[in-house]
Amino acid sequence: MSLTLNNLAPKFGSRSKRFRIGRGPGSGRGKTAGKGTKGQKSRTGGSHKLKLKGLKQMLLSFPKNRGFKSRYAKVAAIPLKRLSVFANGEEVSMATLREKGIIGRSDREAKIVGSGAFDKKLTVNGVAVTAGSKASIEAAGGSVK
Repeated sequence: MSLTLNNLAPKFGSRSKRFRIGRGPGSGRGKTAGKGTKGQKSRTGGSHKLKLKGLKQMLLSFPKNRGFKSRYAKVAAIPLKRLSVFANGEEVSMATLREKGIIGRSDREAKIVGSGAFDKKLTVNGVAVTAGSKASIEAAGGSVK
């Protein structure tokens, strides 16, 4: 069967029919149409929102700042394996980490994390180091200042 305009149809199950509320008792949402009985919220136009509380204009005038931004800089975590881009005997500092593209320009602090086998002799200077990664670096013949 060829694909033509008269036999195009969405995939079965990808579209669901619109729920028609208030269309008789057989529909499952008849009579009160899922709004309960009586009261302002069951009536047409009866949703009382901020416009009735006098807050709408005040809320609209506030700046739309969402969320929270901490004033303390996050410490960039560097896995020990990422230091494999350094050559033997090289110094690892904040400046050299930026040069190699391991941390971004805005990162103020960095910490080398992780442990395991490490085979490069590096000198770590001015970068925080976890106990496990310090042991791995020193076992490879490097040093941490």
